[in-house]
Amino acid sequence: MPKYTVPYSQISQEDLSLVGGKNASLGEMIRALSSKGVAVPGGFAVTTESYWSFFEENGIEEELKKILGEFDRESTKSLRETGERAREVIMKGKFPEEVERSIRSSYREMCRENDNLSVAIRSSAVCEDAPDASFAGQFETFLNVSGEEEVLEAVKKCIASSFNDRVIAYREEKKVPHLKFALSVGVQRMVRSDLSSSGIMFTLDTESGFRDVVLINSIFGVGEMIVQGSITPDEFYVFKPTLKKGYPAIIRKDLGRKTKQFTYNEDGGLKEEEVAEEKALRFSITNEEILTLSKWAVIIEEHYGRPQDIEWAKDGLTGELFIVQSRPETIHAPKDTRVYKEYDLQTDREPILKGIAVGEKVNYGRVKVIEDVNEMEKFEKGDVLVTRMTDPDWVSIMRLAAAIITDEGGKTAHASIVGRELGIPTIVGTEKGTKVLKDGMEVTVDCTQGLSGKVYEGKVPFSVNEHDLEKVPGTKTGVMLNIGTPEMAFRASHLPCEGVGLARLEFVLAEKVKVHPLALCEFDKIEDEALKEKIGRITVEHDNKEEHFVKELAEGVAQIAAAFYPKEVIVRLSDFKTNEYRNLIGGELYEREESNPMIGFRGASRYLNERFYPAFKLECEALKRVKEVFGLNNISLMIPFCRSIEEGEKVKASIKEQGLDDVDIYVMAEIPSNLILAKGFAEVFDGFSIGSNDLAQLTLGVDRDNSLLSKKYDENDPAVRGFIERFLWEAHEVNKKVGICGEAPAIIPGFVDFLVRSGIDYVSVNPDSFVQTIKKIHQEEKE
Repeated sequence: MPKYTVPYSQISQEDLSLVGGKNASLGEMIRALSSKGVAVPGGFAVTTESYWSFFEENGIEEELKKILGEFDRESTKSLRETGERAREVIMKGKFPEEVERSIRSSYREMCRENDNLSVAIRSSAVCEDAPDASFAGQFETFLNVSGEEEVLEAVKKCIASSFNDRVIAYREEKKVPHLKFALSVGVQRMVRSDLSSSGIMFTLDTESGFRDVVLINSIFGVGEMIVQGSITPDEFYVFKPTLKKGYPAIIRKDLGRKTKQFTYNEDGGLKEEEVAEEKALRFSITNEEILTLSKWAVIIEEHYGRPQDIEWAKDGLTGELFIVQSRPETIHAPKDTRVYKEYDLQTDREPILKGIAVGEKVNYGRVKVIEDVNEMEKFEKGDVLVTRMTDPDWVSIMRLAAAIITDEGGKTAHASIVGRELGIPTIVGTEKGTKVLKDGMEVTVDCTQGLSGKVYEGKVPFSVNEHDLEKVPGTKTGVMLNIGTPEMAFRASHLPCEGVGLARLEFVLAEKVKVHPLALCEFDKIEDEALKEKIGRITVEHDNKEEHFVKELAEGVAQIAAAFYPKEVIVRLSDFKTNEYRNLIGGELYEREESNPMIGFRGASRYLNERFYPAFKLECEALKRVKEVFGLNNISLMIPFCRSIEEGEKVKASIKEQGLDDVDIYVMAEIPSNLILAKGFAEVFDGFSIGSNDLAQLTLGVDRDNSLLSKKYDENDPAVRGFIERFLWEAHEVNKKVGICGEAPAIIPGFVDFLVRSGIDYVSVNPDSFVQTIKKIHQEEKE
């Protein structure tokens, strides 16, 4: 006897051919994961047997064969006409009596405790969520549907949406037969997220494929607003290994631009509303809810044995969280992480536009600003698509684009999902792309520099090098990485390194904190109202302005430490000079002008200064949070520009006073005194990292920023080499580890050979120099 509808409670993942991927997953989670605390709203599936019965009763398949036989795949006009004719045929059909009866009966069963229950009606195609064809966002979804007649009509519309223009184009692109696979439809109890919040989460990082995080996007209201890309959601990263150990491991929280939301329309469906400014400046879910969702995501991923793309919603009436969908992640999970690509963009120019990068690629083309999907016929293959936002109707031209740029949206907006799947560099959330970029401009779109996507005017030359990481040789000398921007850490985590030899804080201070730490400590004392207002806008999340510094710095360090966990990550404490601190907002209140900041008030001397000490305490508090709250106990600390043994002792004691008791502390060996008094410094610190830039400057008496003296500045000078050679011998005599964290080993011919012969313990280089450096070391060790 045919099964026309099946309750979710009776479905498992074995029923894929009957109920499609989405419904099979929902039933599987209710059946297998409810006992583990994962909450999924109930409902039922209108099966593929209903689909074929409906088609047979109305002769729809034959009609569609005729219509599709006349389809011109190269014509946008033909695509529109074909879709329109196909949907008309389906909508004219009538459900067979037994199919209609089964749908009505199943809906009535759902309404036993609530008359005219509101439901969500979604597609669940048999061919959805394949590794090379996810069909994400292609079919129609109908929300806030209530009443038997309305449910029947929405189910039919859902079936008709399998012949939307975009779906026809997508099937053509992916070479999926139009009439081979049936569509099941899910009818699921609506969660009242219109009164609360909802979103999407992935059990990996969607840009790099890094598997040890849960990425959550969250907005107010019903979640369709995220996919539309008309707002930028709140974004959270949770580190899975320490979450499993019981730590509240929310290693990053970014506040989105949530200016709109979808709520229920009284007549059914949804309506768009403005979000009050005060509400928009709050996170849409709590820390406790972030952790609950992350734990559920881990449970779901472990059950299915592969990364997942999950939709969730919070009920505003009950406060309960629910999982409303889970499907396999189809972009990064199947990728081979053994292949590492290095992009070298050859420009010193400033970008004309920035946004959120998607895709880890570079491309160029001529700008075509498309304000409305009805203008898509003017778009040509190889153009750079620039628009406010996209939805599934745009797919037919998105696949032709050299790059995609939108004003709105986040990493899980429609443009991001499609750009990622099609392998097209995409930048979303630029806010002003449609205003800055004009038709006909030639631009280069760069998505290879971490989270920040950059648009350059003109055609910028670039090169791409591919490396098979399985063929990278092993070495006796350790090879570590220098990481400056947290966003690059996840991508670089795939490299077979021994950890991070230098994690710089300066980028986090300049790009994330932005404000001088003492201006945050003394915010209430600032008399300049304009400056105070500017700082207030940047720190809007926090009444206590010092928390802004601690949060941003802790999250930046945590992202790097998480990427390489449990390998060692050596974090260099802040090494801004006075001119760089002055460039921070409010910096002119606290920093005097120095004639030579390079040898001025920096490093250890700054940390011990009574005036600056409150800022140093905030730095220590942030690092303590990384260890104790996030559970990332793989960080070590490094002190830059430490002029004397006494200064080293005082700084180390101060760090211990701040509660960082069980952490290794290294010192930068970059001042001649560090090397001359190596054994004395070795008694204070756990190891050394040679800073060859400053060492060469101070050994040769050359200001490396002075262009008139550039030819005199040479890290390969015999005097510098002599210092290093002697220093390595003395440090090893007292069993202290020594590394080097400048780029000299990568860029100066013969320098890494000298270091290996001299017995360096590890070399730390930038990610784009890693492979070539390790090959050089291997060759020198072999010889």
